[in-house]
Amino acid sequence: MSTSAATPPPRPIGATTEDGDPLALALFGLTAVSGLIDAVSYLGLSHVFAANMTGNVVVIGFALAGAPGFSVLGSLTSLAAFLLGAALAGRLTLHRLRPALAAETLLHLAAAAVAFAFGTGGARQYGVIALLAVAMGLRNATVRSLGVPDLTTTVLTMTLTGLASETRLAGRHSPHQRRRVLAALTMTAGTVPGALLVLHHHLPWALVLAAVLTAATAVLYRDRA
Repeated sequence: MSTSAATPPPRPIGATTEDGDPLALALFGLTAVSGLIDAVSYLGLSHVFAANMTGNVVVIGFALAGAPGFSVLGSLTSLAAFLLGAALAGRLTLHRLRPALAAETLLHLAAAAVAFAFGTGGARQYGVIALLAVAMGLRNATVRSLGVPDLTTTVLTMTLTGLASETRLAGRHSPHQRRRVLAALTMTAGTVPGALLVLHHHLPWALVLAAVLTAATAVLYRDRA
């Protein structure tokens, strides 16, 4: 009699990931990179988001309503490139983090090279936006496949919802509360230097910093067996 039917399926990797595990630490680092990238793209590339696609959908609505300072083309470029990156991750089965981070690092460096060589004025900004959004799509799809609760690395809405709704004040308790707080703090920690570099006219160096942080995360992280 076969016993295969009685063998339980493997648990998702995210189900047993503690905040101090190498995977969780890597995702905290990548959350900081997301804050940095969105600071660069929003403040330096015509109010476009390269990591947070919900923001782009809202920005497109603003632009269509005639609000000044927003670009339909820029947000559509980011959305299309992000979807391309996510599709490539699925096509290439980049469900392991380190290969995805290697690709992300190269794309950040390519964006920095374009910004250094040609600047980000006019139509040139769309190339930078596309490179950054492809990188974020690749990473987002990879992180999604890992299934770590409350560590998507790019958005915080549901993380903050859980933080507020699963408290003792609400009559509930979650073991992920510290993780949720750390996710918000690490994104802020990435946003601040990104914003400072852009505001002081050092946008290309902000992209170099994103590449360095992503590469460091890849080097320090060790895939599970």
